[in-house]
Amino acid sequence: MNIHEYQSKELFKKYSIPVPEGCIASKPEEVKDIISKLGSNVVVKAQVHAGGRGKAGGVKVVSSLEEAIDVSSKLINSNLVTYQTTSEGVPVKQVLIEKVSNIKTELYLGMLVDASSKSVVCIASEFGGVDIEEIARTNPDKILSKSIHPVLGLQPYQARQLAYGLKIPGSLVRSFSTILLNLYNLFQENDCSMIEINPLVITEEEEIFALDAKINFDEDALFRQKNIYGMRDPFQEDSREIKAREADLSYVKLDGNVGCLVNGAGLAMATMDVISESGSKPANFLDVGGGADENKVSEAMQIICSDSEVEHIFVNLFGGILRCDVAARGIVMASQKVEMPPVVVRMLGTNADEGRDILLKSGLKVKLVNNLADAANELKLS
Repeated sequence: MNIHEYQSKELFKKYSIPVPEGCIASKPEEVKDIISKLGSNVVVKAQVHAGGRGKAGGVKVVSSLEEAIDVSSKLINSNLVTYQTTSEGVPVKQVLIEKVSNIKTELYLGMLVDASSKSVVCIASEFGGVDIEEIARTNPDKILSKSIHPVLGLQPYQARQLAYGLKIPGSLVRSFSTILLNLYNLFQENDCSMIEINPLVITEEEEIFALDAKINFDEDALFRQKNIYGMRDPFQEDSREIKAREADLSYVKLDGNVGCLVNGAGLAMATMDVISESGSKPANFLDVGGGADENKVSEAMQIICSDSEVEHIFVNLFGGILRCDVAARGIVMASQKVEMPPVVVRMLGTNADEGRDILLKSGLKVKLVNNLADAANELKLS
């Protein structure tokens, strides 16, 4: 789960991680009071769950009240399109207004769960303000990392090593180390999956603070993080993903034209490969799970059909706990509620013949196939 920058910074302040002075505005009328507190030299930041805001016009430095109101008015209740969003963009409901900082140095600082080392890893770089992926590609030697022992936690000497590696002035090594140790506490106590500060800045006044903040949380741990769950912004999420979560379906929207309905995550990945091999692109990842009933399958098909970019649907099922006849009835049930594009179906396992027979008699535009090669060929012809 993602949260907004201003929410991340509220958490930072709770853990004594310094951030610029700023206020949130939901209406242009609120900007005047904010400017009276912060002064006219401020930066206005659109609050969205997407990177690339600056290049998309979502971050503007202004030097007067009139400019601040004008920029805020244009951003609030608009849709911001960045390289990380769809062509429709994501809605801007609020802007964060902060004092302009007198930046001397920009650094990168992040923490994430690393599956290969089975630990939290701290990543840092002298090259802040740009994508870490770009740094990894062009200056891999400038990326520093420290694996954190899951029992001992981040040690002060590790924080100092990173500070020295980043060439942080001696007078700020203790401040940096404190920020890093507090960041790790925040990560652990709130079940984070990733924290990114890009950039962490050193100012001309020899202060160090987080100019930007991004936090992701482990979805599976939200049941014990009630306060964090309350920060969720459904306006930033795809409506289909919200419906899928409410129906206990694993669904992720993708930029393709072939919808997928599969039982089992591994089979879903293979199904997406088959679609790509056919020359098409998967429109989604969707795993209905092993214990789905007719209603759940129907809901899954309706979610897929609600995507206007879906031109075909590939149903790839291996009947086990979820019997093929149950899945077939769920598909037919969905067809009675929504308009369904042509469907390619591969069914194997428990009651596969019964399921295929149900679909053949349904009157739907269904093409039954026996294997993945036939499915790929059928999708090529579609």
